[in-house]
Amino acid sequence: MKTAQFKNQKAFTLIELLVVIGILAVLLAITLIAINPARQFSQANNTKRSSDLNAILNAVGQYAADNQGQLPPGLTAAACSELTPCAITGVVAAGNIDICPALVTDYIAAMPTDPLSTAGGDPVATCNATYVTGYTIYVGGNGRITVSAPTTEIPPATAVLSVTR
Repeated sequence: MKTAQFKNQKAFTLIELLVVIGILAVLLAITLIAINPARQFSQANNTKRSSDLNAILNAVGQYAADNQGQLPPGLTAAACSELTPCAITGVVAAGNIDICPALVTDYIAAMPTDPLSTAGGDPVATCNATYVTGYTIYVGGNGRITVSAPTTEIPPATAVLSVTR
């Protein structure tokens, strides 16, 4: 009598379950390809870089406005030109510039850093000799200032994000 009860019960067969699992796997794969999380993270990092560049350039502009057009110490066309842009860092060396002490707290809360730099994108609030922003700055021949992010993640990888004023 028990075998008769089992025969009358409705259930899914193994093949039906495998077909449904296969369809769900295909839909999941299509969704992941469409979303592409790696590209989303890369775009987010490039957006942060662009925002950081604007913040640094605004701080330099505010510094110049408050100091009768004088740029932060060391930022000159002779030291930082288009051919040899200066890395914004606390490490004292040729080709580097430390504008952090002139800008931080008065013109910008903290010096922004590149998401892939050693600071991991955390802003530098204490201007010490170890900070590295991952950004560069230079004064063009016409006196315009350009801040750049030499590393980008979205192709072409050789593209440089920069802001000029």
